[in-house]
Amino acid sequence: MLWLAEGTWEGCIDAASPLIPEDARVSLLYVVPEDLLHAAGAAAEGLIGRWRSRPQPGLTEQMEAEATASGEALVAAGARLLGRADVGQVICRGRVEREVVQAAEAADLLVAARDGDRSRLGPHSLGPATRFVVDHAPCSVLLVWPDEVPDVDSIPPPPKGRRSDHSAPPLR
Repeated sequence: MLWLAEGTWEGCIDAASPLIPEDARVSLLYVVPEDLLHAAGAAAEGLIGRWRSRPQPGLTEQMEAEATASGEALVAAGARLLGRADVGQVICRGRVEREVVQAAEAADLLVAARDGDRSRLGPHSLGPATRFVVDHAPCSVLLVWPDEVPDVDSIPPPPKGRRSDHSAPPLR
């Protein structure tokens, strides 16, 4: 299963594609973020700017439909980029990290892209949702760089007053 998200989906497919065996069953997963819909709904209801006292009828449903259609288009584009005839497509709605973990229960391997600071190596290269998925996935996880891999020189220095992980303890 490949977890596709805006901003990283093409790199995720490019990185994972050569590693997927020809006979493997592949599914593409996209989650419509529940918090995005809540924020958009609150804005439409006038909570941001307070210009309208009542929500427009059907606006939240329209935004949800558009977000779902956008996710479906992203997954369809992913299937075309992957270039396989039989690709499963899974669209979910909810808390992204929890939906991904739930969907991964049916997978042998989950491929996820780093979605944090991609300019350097280190723990900040994972966003909060991806960190949760890596920590809680009920299957193996392949974590890929969606674009150029930073140089090893980009590793942050060790905290002051501590020796580096690569230094040997003093001889006695």
